[in-house]
Amino acid sequence: MTSRRRESAAPAEDGGVSRASEATGEPDFKAVEQAPASADVDASPDAVERAAVEAPVEGDPLATGDVEQDLEELVARAAERDEYLALAQRTQADFENYRKRIGRDLAAAEARGVARLAKELLPALDNLSLALKAGAADAENGGTLAEGIRLVYADLLAALARVGVKPFSPEGEPFDPERHEAMAQQPFEGVESGTVAEVYQQGYLIDGAVLRPARVVVAG
Repeated sequence: MTSRRRESAAPAEDGGVSRASEATGEPDFKAVEQAPASADVDASPDAVERAAVEAPVEGDPLATGDVEQDLEELVARAAERDEYLALAQRTQADFENYRKRIGRDLAAAEARGVARLAKELLPALDNLSLALKAGAADAENGGTLAEGIRLVYADLLAALARVGVKPFSPEGEPFDPERHEAMAQQPFEGVESGTVAEVYQQGYLIDGAVLRPARVVVAG
């Protein structure tokens, strides 16, 4: 009887649980604590967190290789954007050149129109000038004809001046073939040779350029 009791009290090596525990229905905590843990499993909190981070996520671009494809698309879109930007800059430059060219053409056309009109009016101004000289005697006698002609002449000159047309009379100046038209050359007492001694017909300038040269007599 005694030997049998001792045998039943001996621990049974069947998974770390004694027969005494089977008899009493309570777990043998000492046997459980002595059970060897797996050497391959690290159950520390840091290891668990690291495993969660390193675990591949379903659909992750890093795992599927979609990052390279996305980079290629970005590079292609950047190149397309640069191409459109260069096209827009060229278009803007072309438009600016076109606008400037149109402005120059309009200014040139306006200047040509003013010059043409002024040339049409110059003969009338010449006749008014002659009429003023002829009417000097009438003005001395109290006549009003010469005064009326003078007023018309002054109004015409003022109108031409507003569009850049001005008369010039080069008497006493050195002869300039670009601004003067020599009608004759003869000696004049007290006048240096090559100088404009007399003005037959005054010249006109438009914005500083010669509209009509002055007709002159040059001292020889």
